[in-house]
Amino acid sequence: MIILVILMKIYIDLVLLLNFFFDLLLLFSVAVLLRRQTDLKHLVLGALVGSITIFSMFIEMDSVAIFFLKILISILMVLIAFGFSSKRAFFRNLFYLYTSSILLGGFLYFLNLQFSYQNEGLVFYFKGLSVNVVALIIFGPIILYCYVKQGLHLKNHYHHYYLVNIYLRSGEVIEATAFLDTGNHLVDPYKRRPIILINKGRIEVDDEKNPMVLVPYDALNYHGLLKCIIPDKIFIQGVGFRKNFLLGITEEKIRLDGVDCIMGGNLLEHLNVL
Repeated sequence: MIILVILMKIYIDLVLLLNFFFDLLLLFSVAVLLRRQTDLKHLVLGALVGSITIFSMFIEMDSVAIFFLKILISILMVLIAFGFSSKRAFFRNLFYLYTSSILLGGFLYFLNLQFSYQNEGLVFYFKGLSVNVVALIIFGPIILYCYVKQGLHLKNHYHHYYLVNIYLRSGEVIEATAFLDTGNHLVDPYKRRPIILINKGRIEVDDEKNPMVLVPYDALNYHGLLKCIIPDKIFIQGVGFRKNFLLGITEEKIRLDGVDCIMGGNLLEHLNVL
């Protein structure tokens, strides 16, 4: 997928080795990001298939034909490396392969500009095996490592984010972003209703419009009463409607990126389905 050519001389073994190395890195990145069950043998075979794009340099084809050839080869790479379990999994594998490839290709283009490479399309020309190739081999894996690490962080973190609509008995509907805290099992001691915590600024506290209760709580040797509203129901995107819960108003702002309220895992139990 990445083609390197030496000016005036073509070192086919070096070109194949470099392309195999980076194709293997791309496939490995996809496997880690999507947690695919595969083995090194299939990743190596997929990278070997990807390396044959180098031979397109020696075949007379127009740009459209080359484009479709690369699409076909990338599909084969994904099928060999990860197999086919479903259409959704296949297209996700393909999408992340292209995303990783674009990231690495952008890095190559940056080096091209910095070190004054000459290129024709996707074929890069430079004089001899310079320090640029060494830098590419060293920093290419580092760039992909940072990408995979950040991708895993976002995937793990935002996996617990939900868009919710909270329906109050006053008729008001609060649209918010909720964070699912599976370790939070806060309930009121009277009816064992789950409690959703919400920022005070997102709701108007009015005893006449919305019925309220005070719920005792303990936190780090601190005892207090949590002011809670009795809402009508909540709609959790991707989950459905829930009822029979309380909406606890926090005085301190929830310090999570873009989050307005915190849900406990017990809210998702089927006992609360509307």
